Amino acid sequence: MGEPYEVGFRLCRRSSSVPRARALLRAVLVDWGVTEDALYEAELVLAELVTNALRVRVPKDRQVGVRIVRQAEERLLRLEVSDAGAGWPEVQSPEAGETHGRGLLLVEAVAHRWGVERREGGIGKTVWASLKIPNHATEAAGKEIPAVTVRAGQCVRMWGTWLGVRSVSGELYPTGGSAVVLVLDDGPALRVPAAEPLTVRGGAVSG
Repeated sequence: MGEPYEVGFRLCRRSSSVPRARALLRAVLVDWGVTEDALYEAELVLAELVTNALRVRVPKDRQVGVRIVRQAEERLLRLEVSDAGAGWPEVQSPEAGETHGRGLLLVEAVAHRWGVERREGGIGKTVWASLKIPNHATEAAGKEIPAVTVRAGQCVRMWGTWLGVRSVSGELYPTGGSAVVLVLDDGPALRVPAAEPLTVRGGAVSG
């Protein structure tokens, strides 16, 4: 079984933590190559779990913990949200006109499985949800290769994001040595030493 990808962070107890959690999740899942549809569902589920955790009555200095785990071979994404509050969340059956109590209904509808566990070594609980992710979302985050072997049509990891390579050309530095010039989908052309390692994905890799 492959090693899981895992990221964790903590959130302050304020309403702005919900969009912050979604933004952090999106950054992580985009980096992992998760599809847009799966990412959207994960954002919905995490937003509901964090919203519920923020509503729990606890001392104000108690933060909300978030853990994101992807087990590639199982094709599952697990989202965990921990709080220090008592009680156990339950799926509600709100009336047609009620605006609250639908969060876990959404989680139950979108998630493959969900549940609640007592926190290990601490007070409170962890609410978790597992979502299925497509096969192609589990491909490797990238492969490190020399810049000289990068080809048009691949994506290169630069400035914290993936950028498509439009064209590749070679040139010599005035002081000697070979350079590679990559024209990207966004931003300035990238000029790097031919032997410099770059992280790429997609397309055919030489060598």
